[in-house]
Amino acid sequence: MVTVMGNYRLKRTFDIRLEGRAERLILDADFPGEVAFKPADFKGLNPKLLVSEGDKVCVGTPLFCHKENRDIVITSTASGTVKGIRRGDRRAIESVIIKTDGKQKCLNYKIPKGSAENFLAEDVKKILLESGLFACFIQRPFGIIADPFITPRDIFITAMDTAPLAPLMSLCADCENPYFQAGISILSRLTSGKVHVSVEGKFSDVPPEILTAKGFELHKFIGNHPAGNVGVQIEHIAPIKGRDDVVWTLNLNGVNLIGKLFLEGKIDPEVTVAVTGLAAKKRCYYRTIIGASLSSFIGEMESGDVRIISGNVLTGRNEGSNGYLGFFHYMVTAIPEPEGDQILGWATLGLNKRSFSRTYLSSFFNYAGRFREESAMNGSLRPFIATGIYEDVLPMDIYPVFLIKSIIAEDIEEMEKLGIYEVIEEDLALVEYVDPSKQNFQDILRKGIDQVRREG
Repeated sequence: MVTVMGNYRLKRTFDIRLEGRAERLILDADFPGEVAFKPADFKGLNPKLLVSEGDKVCVGTPLFCHKENRDIVITSTASGTVKGIRRGDRRAIESVIIKTDGKQKCLNYKIPKGSAENFLAEDVKKILLESGLFACFIQRPFGIIADPFITPRDIFITAMDTAPLAPLMSLCADCENPYFQAGISILSRLTSGKVHVSVEGKFSDVPPEILTAKGFELHKFIGNHPAGNVGVQIEHIAPIKGRDDVVWTLNLNGVNLIGKLFLEGKIDPEVTVAVTGLAAKKRCYYRTIIGASLSSFIGEMESGDVRIISGNVLTGRNEGSNGYLGFFHYMVTAIPEPEGDQILGWATLGLNKRSFSRTYLSSFFNYAGRFREESAMNGSLRPFIATGIYEDVLPMDIYPVFLIKSIIAEDIEEMEKLGIYEVIEEDLALVEYVDPSKQNFQDILRKGIDQVRREG
């Protein structure tokens, strides 16, 4: 059994406790009729199309590449025909849609012989770039697609999720041996430092393959959200010291995808997705593929208007019933849309509403159940004031109010002093949730990150 290198109990956390968790049941979804890939999933990627409508593709066919480094490609997870290319403002590419043929014809990759521990880093990168699985890596600072010309100081893997309605890692992460071990061995060739894996501290939701694998340092985290965020884990294990202190991160699915690629010589895009949320009638886990159309597995919704989110309610993307599963997502959340404005909502008792700032009586009575929430903001945009509550939900050495104000003021030097290199959107998502002034912290932070990347 792997040795635990660190135990961390985080106190400045918060559990929103939404109703609508997925039951412990895994079903095989119908094979999707369509899959789609969105450049927006890959921060920092400037896409250049490599296919046209009507082109035939296989699993592994490049669909678009990064203009600044054309070796970085995003590949198809299904065989079929390019059905459409959606564009937005200024003809920016929004998505590439593939009509699947159900045959899953795969490109094969030439894998070096021998033990992964003896592979050269350049050979590993070449295969990952050709297959498109290099896109699994997110680079910090900035939370962007990784740069293959950089050797990361460390690689961090989060094997836990504390977001609202988060699925169980032991069910949605395909950690079959020997794929996970192979993935870890490959990752160790890419870093000059260590591979770190963080798990839920009570070991109640840890895939057993992690505990029997080797070649990494294991860390235990106990606490509510955002304890499962890899940025929070980096802060406690080995903090980022500056712009040039580069680390890479990825999730468990990415590790397993890489392990399968190097053992089998092809991409296996299968993923287990949790369907959650109050508005979903059948809440359980489904086996499908990355990029699948949501209509192929989410099932029926409750009556009324419903918001269907790829990802969780804090950081996910509103896709609707005709949308698609995000590249990094392994859960879908369906919540009711509000039927209209609530008259004098601030004056209600709120026995069934979650509140961090004790606005509702549920906070005083220590209501232990789960809350039936919808997508309403429960208020409009107000003047941005410092209330002192933001730091109570961010277990990092950062003052989010001052950081956000420095971004609004476009003061790059101040942003750097206040920790912009250490955070991305998901790290401030809970801060945004508890904010009484309804500021969009995540969008503001991304604008600041982009400015520092350009001008810093």
